[in-house]
Amino acid sequence: MKKGILRGIVPPMITPLLDTDHLDEKGVANLVAHLIKGGVSGIFILGTTGEAQHLSFKVKEDLIRLTIACVNGHIPVLVGITDTSVHESIKLAEIAAGCGADAVVAAPPYYFTLGQPELIEYYELLADKSPLPLYLYNMPSHTKTMIEYDTVKTLSQHKNIIGLKDSSSNGVYFCKLLDMFKDRPDFELFVGPEEMMASVALMGAHGGVSGGANVYPEIFVEVYNAAAEKNVEKTIELQSKMLCVSNELYSIGRFGSSYIKGIKTALSLKGICSGYLAQPFNLFRDPEKEKVKIAVEKLDKWLK
Repeated sequence: MKKGILRGIVPPMITPLLDTDHLDEKGVANLVAHLIKGGVSGIFILGTTGEAQHLSFKVKEDLIRLTIACVNGHIPVLVGITDTSVHESIKLAEIAAGCGADAVVAAPPYYFTLGQPELIEYYELLADKSPLPLYLYNMPSHTKTMIEYDTVKTLSQHKNIIGLKDSSSNGVYFCKLLDMFKDRPDFELFVGPEEMMASVALMGAHGGVSGGANVYPEIFVEVYNAAAEKNVEKTIELQSKMLCVSNELYSIGRFGSSYIKGIKTALSLKGICSGYLAQPFNLFRDPEKEKVKIAVEKLDKWLK
């Protein structure tokens, strides 16, 4: 990270949309302002929660330009460049650099399962060509490829690879990485699942890429800060509040997209941005929307 080591909550920002191929530009500005006001340490766009794989290249480019303009240098912006083609990833990295982003993030190319030697060659090529520092993104449930320990260790020696975001939900894996890099605080380790964030922050993780922070950034920031300060009692107290967000918002609906729908519907109810999702996802119907409304009303009271 060109501005120094990044620590704290870096929300995987949803992509506000008016329809499947047009940004909600006012919503982007509102959401960025909401996140900065909430005290987040950075913003990560075009990740899983941002529906990146469903967006056209034009929408991705528009989102990069608009988000960076709205952030206006207040906090770092990380841009997801995951693609099945390394050339498309490099092109996005170049656009991100031209717009003033701080770093890029890439999961393994999805569809085919990659061998670890192939994965090393892929990331080394991407890191060589990227004009910005690169974070590895471990997301085996979606990519079918796990970035194994020895692969992370090898890639961490590359001067342009500065960290890893892990969304495997594998606590053993992440704890082993924390131990592996205990003498390398410059190699940043972030966790995706928010249920794990407090415990790994207590152990020295750099922070969390927590989807619920789109809606309630303050509580996630408070949990991370308490854990980073090794205040166990306060961390436990705040953790129970933070988990209310996932318990209430992510359990509505029946599909893998339900957590994104819950977040977007909550943001829409709060008047921050549109709740539209990119195809092939569809919006919650009225019964689900009513459940989200009830959940938001509860959370607004509980998290005061």
